[in-house]
Amino acid sequence: MDRVGSCDSFITRCRVDCCTVNMDPIDEARLSCLNLLTYHRELLVSQLRSVQCILDNLYASGFICEEDVEIVQQTATKPEQVRKILELVQCKGEEACEFFIYIIYKVCDAYIDLQPWLQEINYNPSSNVTLIQVVNTDPISRYCEKLRHETSRDTSFIMSYGQKEETRLEDLYTDTLMELLNDSNESLGFLESLNQLLDEEAIFNPHGDTIYVTGDAGVGKSILLQKLQNLWSKKELKTNAIFFFKFRCRMFSSFRDAEQISLRDLLFKHNCYPDHDPDSEVFDYILRFPERVIFTFDGYDEIQDDLDSISVPEMVSPEEKAHPLQLLISLLCGKLLKGSQKVLTARTGIEIQTKVIRKKVALRGFSPDHLKTYLNLHFKEQEHRKLVTVQLDASPHLCGLCSTPLFCWIVFKSFSHLHSMHDSFLLPDMTITLTDIFLMLCEVFLSRSTPAPSLLKKSARCASDTLKGGLKPLTAFAKLALKGMERGSFICSQEELSACGLAEDDLPLGFLRPVSEYDASGSPEIFEFLHVTLQSFLAAFALILDEQVAPSSILKFFTECSRKKEASCQLFDFCISGSTKPSEKQPFATNEHLQFTNLFLCGLLSKARTGLMEQLVSPVLLKKKRVLLKSYLSTSIKSHLRGLSPYSSSEGKKVHVLPNFLWILRCIFETGSKDIAQMTAKGITASLIKLGHCNVFSGDCTAINFVLQHRKKLLGLDMDNNNISDYGVKQLQPSFSKMTVVRLCVNHLSDCSIEVLAEELCKHKVVEVLGLYSNHITDVGAKLVAQIIEECPKLRVVKIGKNKITAVGGRFLAQAIQKSTSIFDVGMWGNNIGNEGAEAFAEALRQHPSLTNLSLSANNITSAGGRSLAEALKENTVLRIFWLVQNELTDDAAPNLAELIQANTGLSHLWLINNQFTVDGIRKLSEALTHNTALKEICVKGNQLSEEEEKVFVAEKRLRFH
Repeated sequence: MDRVGSCDSFITRCRVDCCTVNMDPIDEARLSCLNLLTYHRELLVSQLRSVQCILDNLYASGFICEEDVEIVQQTATKPEQVRKILELVQCKGEEACEFFIYIIYKVCDAYIDLQPWLQEINYNPSSNVTLIQVVNTDPISRYCEKLRHETSRDTSFIMSYGQKEETRLEDLYTDTLMELLNDSNESLGFLESLNQLLDEEAIFNPHGDTIYVTGDAGVGKSILLQKLQNLWSKKELKTNAIFFFKFRCRMFSSFRDAEQISLRDLLFKHNCYPDHDPDSEVFDYILRFPERVIFTFDGYDEIQDDLDSISVPEMVSPEEKAHPLQLLISLLCGKLLKGSQKVLTARTGIEIQTKVIRKKVALRGFSPDHLKTYLNLHFKEQEHRKLVTVQLDASPHLCGLCSTPLFCWIVFKSFSHLHSMHDSFLLPDMTITLTDIFLMLCEVFLSRSTPAPSLLKKSARCASDTLKGGLKPLTAFAKLALKGMERGSFICSQEELSACGLAEDDLPLGFLRPVSEYDASGSPEIFEFLHVTLQSFLAAFALILDEQVAPSSILKFFTECSRKKEASCQLFDFCISGSTKPSEKQPFATNEHLQFTNLFLCGLLSKARTGLMEQLVSPVLLKKKRVLLKSYLSTSIKSHLRGLSPYSSSEGKKVHVLPNFLWILRCIFETGSKDIAQMTAKGITASLIKLGHCNVFSGDCTAINFVLQHRKKLLGLDMDNNNISDYGVKQLQPSFSKMTVVRLCVNHLSDCSIEVLAEELCKHKVVEVLGLYSNHITDVGAKLVAQIIEECPKLRVVKIGKNKITAVGGRFLAQAIQKSTSIFDVGMWGNNIGNEGAEAFAEALRQHPSLTNLSLSANNITSAGGRSLAEALKENTVLRIFWLVQNELTDDAAPNLAELIQANTGLSHLWLINNQFTVDGIRKLSEALTHNTALKEICVKGNQLSEEEEKVFVAEKRLRFH
């Protein structure tokens, strides 16, 4: 129906009517829509920016005609266009005015500025207006929908690991352990879902924009971002962001040195181009509302450019052109689009300035439950699930390797493929190495060129035949991988493929995949290896297969990895300091890809694989390279061990090894050489090795055990703050017989690990120090720790705080401590033993002969438990340090504590920080101190005293409030 009508003198009349209305806010909801538009005219003119959608819907619904549309479009400025539209709809009457408001209500993304206005006028659409269709023709909303569509298309299938057939993301994606960290890399717990990645929890720097996600190679950083992108595309991500731009960091190294682009080009040409946006409304909207934008930048460690070629000032204007790498830096540092959310991933060990990080998350791989979920998703047939489960249960080392999603995918994929090709196929036994895993992957890829087996008769598996049959493409892929490693590149062109002898028929094998995000100009296709770790493996293969160069060339990356590398990331130092000349060229902030090449070289040249490799390369040359490698490893290990300076500690002669030592152990394990392992064990002269904060994961524990099991003397091992999990403890089991110090704090251990420890430590009875702080130990594990305390006569120190121990477990521990005559130091901070547990410890403390240090902090102990402890300690003359920090003690416990202080038992340090004492309770403690000569301090900071009340006790220097 045509709703166009005359508007002679209508606006004047409406203004007069409006002026006669009482404009009290309470009455505003009762105003007609026509009067609302008049009264809020200037607000609408100033904040309504997108007019196209308004015009399209008014015209489509018959409220205005084509001539009206032309009049509006010919108006010079946006405010004037809005005024014209308001005049037109008010001429048409109440229905047209309400439909105008209804469009703003329906297309909320386009009119975000006016949503508070709708709430202010308490707008609810009438039943009549809801019958009129609103079509979203707003450029911003249409671009958002296009972006969601393209993101959904790009992320709905798993392509990260190069499988020939596509797998739906939702059919195989499994969460990994996502650990929240603070600015000191201390654990703050785990994310329960990806939605929590973007929320406000665990933010330690509200001024930063970047959520920093770290993790080892293959732990699932890229697939996590893909899942995040996919959730957003389906509107299942809890966020207000309507734009999502995804980038891979390595693309920023593919631009020419002199190439410059604008922020607009970076967003639109390398993601999704906005249609129907002649006036750049989308870009203007992004600049105005950066908080509605999410960026993901995957693989920061893969940027190869140095900054010598980028001598321009810091990027601050969104209109200026700059090198794409400069744009990336400016985005991450908040110089551009401050307030937008950025998720940046990088391998473990890449440290960036804390001032740009909003929150930090470390990916820890599959937990046992995650691994089970992934197995069930991967294997649909019960027969296959059972076969794989049996083999995993039999091999903690294989389970440890499979806690890394990439390695798990290769193992499961290999099993599925090879089982379908051959009569029988079992996963490798418990001596499987990373080299074995990637050999299987190559076998799977190369077998794709083999005709499909008969349904009636399958062939017997022969890995050497498959590799030998595919030697030509394998050699070509290996050559391509090595050339990339040598020049520090993860991408290759069609010309480079041809130069290495690769034909188009070789591409479907699966080693490479095409990528399109690097160039928006439609240039020839660019390729990358399905994972940088596969490129490392193939590069090692090339070093062995090449018979044209000197055998010593196999050591080139060992030499490079031994050079001194700076620990910090130059890009962020440049960005924040403003320096335009970094101190040295640093193509990579980490050389992990080269370390993997060295590791695979050791595996391929190991004695166990001689038979296989002799099928592919001259036995004489192979022997020369093996001798060279063994000689180099022996020499470098001796040199490395001599360079480790031991120092004295309370736990004996200690040496804190460097992270490179872990790579040495990994390489030794890959060689399978007992001689090198024995030599290494003999070269460790210290009585305690500290491997804390060395990024040890469960699969590494077999390598550590491979060396330490050859140790003749007793040894202490400090592996605090790693990620070894229960699988790692099982792999270390043979070495526990020699361990005097077992420190496994912050390692994601459960009661299963304590069961292993209890069996081994109680059997050999040499342990002196047991550190299990901040794990997942329950009362079941506490009972096993109590067994260790009771049965190990040399045990002096037990740290088991921040676990999940209640009064039940506390009672077990207290009873064991009561029986021990060697225990010296017990740390229970951060459990939940409560008053019942405190009473059990009180009985243990009464006349204890050896316990000198005890912490029961943060255990939900009230005054009742405090009184029990104080009464018992009056009969104890040994305890010197006692911590009851962060409990619930009140003035009710003060008289008993005062009596303890007056007893002058020998207690020297009493910490009562963060309890609930008032000035009255503290006064009792202060008065008791006048009768005590042994106490050096009572720390009472954080109790319920004002600054004025604290000044009352200034004369008593042993009462510490700060």
